[in-house]
Amino acid sequence: MSRHNFRKTILIVVEIALLLLLSFFLCLHFQKPGRENNAVAVSRIITDSMDEIVPDFPLVPETVDIEITKDFREEFIHGDKDRKYQKYIVLHDTEVDSSAQSIIDMWDKNENKVATHYIVNKDGSIYQCVPLSKIAHHVGYGNTGNNEKYGVQDESRDDKIGTGEPNEGVTDYGMNSYSIGIEMVHVGGEGDYPEPQLEALDKLIEYIDEYYGFESEIIDHKAWRRGNSDTSPEFEKYFNNYKKYRRHSNN
Repeated sequence: MSRHNFRKTILIVVEIALLLLLSFFLCLHFQKPGRENNAVAVSRIITDSMDEIVPDFPLVPETVDIEITKDFREEFIHGDKDRKYQKYIVLHDTEVDSSAQSIIDMWDKNENKVATHYIVNKDGSIYQCVPLSKIAHHVGYGNTGNNEKYGVQDESRDDKIGTGEPNEGVTDYGMNSYSIGIEMVHVGGEGDYPEPQLEALDKLIEYIDEYYGFESEIIDHKAWRRGNSDTSPEFEKYFNNYKKYRRHSNN
C-alpha cells in the first residue's frame, strides 16, 4: 500500500469513529430518564385521526414551568412552518364561553379547518391542537397592504384548504404562515380575564420565546384585519403590557 493510500485509509477510519462516537452521545442525550414524561418535552401524540409522532423539535424548552394538554388534529394542519418563518404571536378571543376541549371538538366538527395552535382556559389550563412546527388557519385574510406592513407573504407553504375568497379591501393572506395563534376563552363585554388565565398566557408566551430562541412580535387579530372583535376592549390594559413586557403586568 502506498503512503498516500495508507493516510487516506487512516482518515476514513478516524471519520467513522467520530461519527459513531457522536451517535452514541446523541442517544444518551435523548434517552435521559423521564425526558419523554416532561410536560414540555417531545410530544408523542398518537390519536385516531393522527397516527404519527409529532415532535416539538428541534428546540424544546425545559426551563419554563408549564403544563400543556396536547390534542393534535390532522384537519387543523395546513403546512410546515420552520422556525425561520416565525415572526408573530397573534392573540384571539374565543367569543364562546366554553372549555378549550369542547372548542377544539367544535372546530373539528365544523370541518372548516380553522384553529389556533393554543387555547387558554379561564382556569389557566392550556390546550394545544396544532404543533408549533405547523401552519394553522387562525387569522385568514387581512386588510390589503398588510402583507407588506408586517413583512409576510402569501406563498406555497400554506395549502389554503378551507380558505374562501377574499373580499374587497381584505385581500392579503400571509400571516398564518408566519405566526402562532393563541385563543383565550373570553366573550367581549362579559367581564375581565381571570388572573390564572393571564398568568398562564404569560408562561405560554415565555415558552414560545424559548422554543424559537427569540421574541416574536405580539399582535392581536384585529391588527391584521380591522373591525375584528378580538382581542376585546377588556384586554386593552393587558395588551399594552404584553407588547412592552411580554407579561400582563409590568411588575
